[in-house]
Amino acid sequence: MIYGKSIKRKRKKQGPYRLKKFKGNPIIEPISGHHWESKYTKNPTAIYEKGKVHIIYRAMGEEETSVFGYASSKDGFHIDERLNEPIYVPREVFEQKAQPGFSGCEDPRITKIENKFYVCYTAFTGQGPWRVVLTSINVEDFLNKKWNWDKPKIISYPERSDKNSCLIPEKIKGKYAFFHRIGGCIWLDFVDDLKFAKGRYLGGKILLCPIPGRWDSKKVGIAGIPIKTKIGWLLIYHGLSDNDDKYRLGAMLLDLKNPGVLVSKLDEPILEPMENYESSGLRPNTVFSCGSVVIGDKLLVYYGAADQVIGVASGSFSKLLEALEREKK
Repeated sequence: MIYGKSIKRKRKKQGPYRLKKFKGNPIIEPISGHHWESKYTKNPTAIYEKGKVHIIYRAMGEEETSVFGYASSKDGFHIDERLNEPIYVPREVFEQKAQPGFSGCEDPRITKIENKFYVCYTAFTGQGPWRVVLTSINVEDFLNKKWNWDKPKIISYPERSDKNSCLIPEKIKGKYAFFHRIGGCIWLDFVDDLKFAKGRYLGGKILLCPIPGRWDSKKVGIAGIPIKTKIGWLLIYHGLSDNDDKYRLGAMLLDLKNPGVLVSKLDEPILEPMENYESSGLRPNTVFSCGSVVIGDKLLVYYGAADQVIGVASGSFSKLLEALEREKK
């Protein structure tokens, strides 16, 4: 699906584009009576399907094992349904807890291709590197809450940490495309199939690295799945500053035919931590997103706040595209 209309350039000076935070935030918080999500709920991905927003979020209890919970919303803001049990838990050796502390399945990002939802996430045992993992589920099973997930497979190299990955929602020149993060940079790789036979792992080329002196000067990584528009792929991304150690969100536009080409990027962040629920928590001063959706002309970005709770922020989709169009060189 292609979102947005053709954009005409505007010469008039415009202020920076900002998302507006929902006054009802946080929309998802830990529940003390649920052992698996009693401490932290964060870093949600989202997809709009059959008239509602489906949210998969990372949750942790006292054992500090990351699992995925599910919630949904008809209007994108108010939670209408939230399940009492996790929909995804660690199943393989590469995501089982090897020692006390954080471990499990982290930061999901969901993509729809044909009749399947593909989810990339980060697996961590508590030792060694973080690894990128791919799993999938039939759309019909997902909508019917039959959690028949396919066997997860590691798709990143064993000797180095790799995070923040997603599958682009359509083939590019006959190949599947993945974003991921090695070190502090966003990478893009193309693969012939999704089998990832033995010895085939994500690599590719660098798309974006941190820029000294800016709000994204320490590390950058994708937020959610890129959104296809008539003027390019819209990619929301996170940036960490080495000045104030805050996580913020920004926006860039990538070439439609070759998403490895950066077309434009906003200088200023579109979302930054300013509220109490974003400034106080496990990881203070953090807004961290793994997913966004478009409903009409409204862009809704779902994000973890301070690694503790979940919020949503929204803005005009067309105005964001106009802002990116103005930044074209």
